[in-house]
Amino acid sequence: MAGPLEGIRVVELGVWVAGPAAAGILADWGADVVKIEPPAGDPARAFGQILGGDLPTNPPFELDNRSKRSVVLDLASPVGRDAALRLLDTADVFVTNVRPAALERLGLGHEAVLERCPRLVYALITGFGLTGPEADRPAFDIAGWWARSGIAALLTPPGGELPFQRGGMGDHTTAMTAAAMINAALVGRARTGRGQLVTTSLLRQGAYTISFDLNVTLMWGLAIGVGRRGAMVNPAMNNYTAGDGRRFWVVGLEADRHWPPLARAAGHPEWLEDPRFATRRARAEHAAELIGLLDAEFARRPMAEWAARFADEPDMFWAPVNTVEDLLVDPQFLAAGGLVDVPAAGGDIAMVATPVDFLGTPWAPRGPAPELGADTAEVLRAAGFTDDELDNLTPRRADPGP
Repeated sequence: MAGPLEGIRVVELGVWVAGPAAAGILADWGADVVKIEPPAGDPARAFGQILGGDLPTNPPFELDNRSKRSVVLDLASPVGRDAALRLLDTADVFVTNVRPAALERLGLGHEAVLERCPRLVYALITGFGLTGPEADRPAFDIAGWWARSGIAALLTPPGGELPFQRGGMGDHTTAMTAAAMINAALVGRARTGRGQLVTTSLLRQGAYTISFDLNVTLMWGLAIGVGRRGAMVNPAMNNYTAGDGRRFWVVGLEADRHWPPLARAAGHPEWLEDPRFATRRARAEHAAELIGLLDAEFARRPMAEWAARFADEPDMFWAPVNTVEDLLVDPQFLAAGGLVDVPAAGGDIAMVATPVDFLGTPWAPRGPAPELGADTAEVLRAAGFTDDELDNLTPRRADPGP
């Protein structure tokens, strides 16, 4: 159950979410990931405290750092920087989301590192890219992915308040892109024998997330309006509420194909011949009226009854609007492998799985997130460090928080 990346060695210099999440995906898929941390630890070790909890675990940090090994190095010191470079000498991949200017100051910029380690895949995640006047500007995903890319604006109804992003949304989508670019570069290295710099940014990932909208504006000079359920021109592509208060989304994108099963499931096959609703144009002209009729009909029965009716129509495309609690007990989510058991000293811990399966080389987490610096001596000895060198590297630890 080692996964397809068994034998690949990764060194991570990551903070908060995007970089650690990218390396965490590689760890899930079988790579040996060594996480370099400062004496105070990755600041994400304080997530539990930041979220207001006083519990002994740190769920966000565990998600992105399971199956890794932690090495503490003081990169502000020459011996710490030299140790990092010596670890990179043995690595296949370097993953970092530290800003490029800081990496340069540490002697870990991509040009210097790739000159020393020409087979290395150097994977850099930035906020806003490598060039331009704001290339070295700091960014969390709410800045680079959510706000500046246009996502937040596109999800704001006219005159409404800006919506708030959920934690790590942009970081995790960017991390998945980073995992893809790293594996593509490893394929390229197998062909050419050389590594390379590969990079992505929160801004670019955000733009790609809404690339449907962006390309419409680029090619047609038009903007797609923010959807409002009372004004959808295709009532078969809308959300509704069942009689028990459960909400669901009808996904009738192909209006002529998906309208008949919706009308039949709603118990009104006569609507198919009604001049107000018989054609796509007519339904668009009478959309508000039809939405009102569907609202009234769906309010008559609980979700379970509607689900049974919808199941009788093969071309009825729909989905429940799940809460987090709903999703975690959703039989289909569980059957699809949405959760994974992470082995730990006190017993397995259920966590969210990375969203890829390899049926020929299946993966499984090997353990929880490491304690700060827990693997420093083991990893460095394996890299050829002597006991005297380890003594010189031992930093004074600061309290990283929960």
